[in-house]
Amino acid sequence: MTSVHSTAIIDPSAELADDVCVGPYCVVGPDVRLGAGSVLDSHVTVVRRTSIGKRNHLRAHCVIGGDPQDRKYAGEPTDLHIGDDNDIREHVTVHRGTGNGGGTTTIGSGNLLMVGSHVAHDCVIGNHAVIANQVMLAGHVKVDDGASIGGGVGVHHFATIGRLSFVGGLARISRDVPPFMIVEGHPAEVRAVNAIGMLRSNYARSDVDAMKEAYRRMYRGDSVVADAIAELRSEFADSEAIGHLCDSIEASSLGTHGRALEASRKDDKWTAAQSGKAN
Repeated sequence: MTSVHSTAIIDPSAELADDVCVGPYCVVGPDVRLGAGSVLDSHVTVVRRTSIGKRNHLRAHCVIGGDPQDRKYAGEPTDLHIGDDNDIREHVTVHRGTGNGGGTTTIGSGNLLMVGSHVAHDCVIGNHAVIANQVMLAGHVKVDDGASIGGGVGVHHFATIGRLSFVGGLARISRDVPPFMIVEGHPAEVRAVNAIGMLRSNYARSDVDAMKEAYRRMYRGDSVVADAIAELRSEFADSEAIGHLCDSIEASSLGTHGRALEASRKDDKWTAAQSGKAN
């Protein structure tokens, strides 16, 4: 049975499924959908045009579905989609997309967003990611499945945090983080393979050993990256993990400043400026 505290404010256009619990002083705005079994603790604000799936837990004072912090945003209707079974802790902020960036911010399922973390407009977060306290994801960032980001990390817009990667606390991420790798330090660099993360995600020991060999060739040897990728694809042709690593590194190398997603950028002023420089 749905439970709404007497002090909560629910917009008439909001849709609340069965077993939703809305606590004291929450505000649920227009065109919001709350899935079955979701819980909003006290003082939660879901601003507008936000779809929240099943069994999500939104903790005190988080603000979800707010307007993007982007000067190009002109009030166009944009959305936020959140999957199932996410734990969104106190003071987290998540903004809707922008018309310029595709219109939608997306968070998958089973994620943990810790206290004070920020997910900006047009970000895409996969499933089972861990985003620690005070992490700052700029606009258009992609966080792949199973990635972990330590406290206080700042991630540059259009950067990708690869599958099952681990980013150490307080790092500044200005380039794509390769999948399955540990990145930390100042400047942030690939330091090791996230072997524990791979094993916990049921990768075979042979995949972990292959990834360690890839790390040695890519980041600790004298090989040209393109040559190392060709060798790894041939030697570990049956390893999906190695194939995904090679695909990701190639995509990053083709992007601006090591960010593959820059190729999808739709900022006309930025595109014109880059074109002018090229000419």
